[in-house]
Amino acid sequence: MRISKLEPEQFTQLQKDLYERIAGKRGQVRGPYLAWMHRPELCDIVEKLNSYFRWDSPITGRISELCILLTARYWDAAYSWVAHAPKAVEEGVSQEAVDALALTGRADFTAEDERVFFRFADELLREHFVSDATYADAVRVFGEEGVIDMVGAIGAFSMLAMLLNVFQIDMHSGRQEPFPDVSGYRRTGTKPR
Repeated sequence: MRISKLEPEQFTQLQKDLYERIAGKRGQVRGPYLAWMHRPELCDIVEKLNSYFRWDSPITGRISELCILLTARYWDAAYSWVAHAPKAVEEGVSQEAVDALALTGRADFTAEDERVFFRFADELLREHFVSDATYADAVRVFGEEGVIDMVGAIGAFSMLAMLLNVFQIDMHSGRQEPFPDVSGYRRTGTKPR
C-alpha cells in the first residue's frame, strides 16, 4: 500500500465516528477506506454513496455486483474483483460470465437485465457515450430512475477502482491476480478491447 496507515490514536473525532460506522456496516475497516480515512470529509461522503449503491439502490444485488465487476475490469482493479467476483456468483451472475469478464472484459449473458446493463456500462466506459438504442433498452428494463442509478453506480465504482490502483491497496491475502494482462499494478499484456 502506497499510503501511510493511520493509527486509531491519530484519529480526529470525525475519523473515529467514521471508523465505527464503516466497521459496523462492513464488519471491519479495510481496503479503500484505509486510504479515504486520510480525508474524513471525503470518506464520509464516499462511504454513504457506496453504501447506497451496495445496499439501498433499487438496482438489484446481482446487477450491483455485476456493475462492480465491470468497472473493476475496466480499471483493472484486482482488489475489487477479488472481493466481489464470489459475491456476484452468489447473487446469480454465472461463473462462466465472471470468468469471461476477467479474461476478456466481455461475456455472454443469458438474463436480459444483465445483457442490457453490460451493453450500457460497456458503451459508457469504453466510448464515453450511450447509443439511443442502448439508452432506450436501459429505460425499458430499469426505468429512468434506474438508469440514473446505473450512471451513478458506474461513476462511484470507477472512483473506487481508481483509488485502489493509485494507492496500490493490497489485494486480499493469498488471492491470485485475476486478470491475465495485469500483475502487481502494472500492465503485463495487451488489454482486451
